[in-house]
Amino acid sequence: MPLYEHVMIARQDLSGTQAEGLIEHFGAVLTDNGGKLVDHEYWGVKTMAYKINKNRKGHYAYLRSDAPAAAVQEMERLMRLHDDVMRVLTIKVDEHKEGPSVQMQKRDERGDRGDRRDRGDRGDRGDRGDRRDRGDRGDRGDRGDRGDRGDRS
Repeated sequence: MPLYEHVMIARQDLSGTQAEGLIEHFGAVLTDNGGKLVDHEYWGVKTMAYKINKNRKGHYAYLRSDAPAAAVQEMERLMRLHDDVMRVLTIKVDEHKEGPSVQMQKRDERGDRGDRRDRGDRGDRGDRGDRRDRGDRGDRGDRGDRGDRGDRS
């Protein structure tokens, strides 16, 4: 069966147990339709980049499933109809990665960004010099030299 990953955002005024109850509910929908919920993570309440349905925050949940396309479509349909679910994203993957998702890992465990304080000489910016190459803008003249501005048509 195909493998899928789902991210769901639920309303901020739900409790944590209610949000986790939604995960269990939609996992049961998958099992009822011939699939299975491989793993799930509750990421907690996070601030969103923009408002969705007048909400600034939302409960984020991540699900990994092994289910036929019909089961995933039914789960997505029910998620979109549910009043507490604001957004759903589903992607098909070739394999599920072992261990916790990137959101659940501690920053020091990620290690893929390196030490951000030691950025080297930043040679990609070129020689900026003393930044006086812009001139003094003396060619513009004084404000008094502009003449009367009232005669524009």
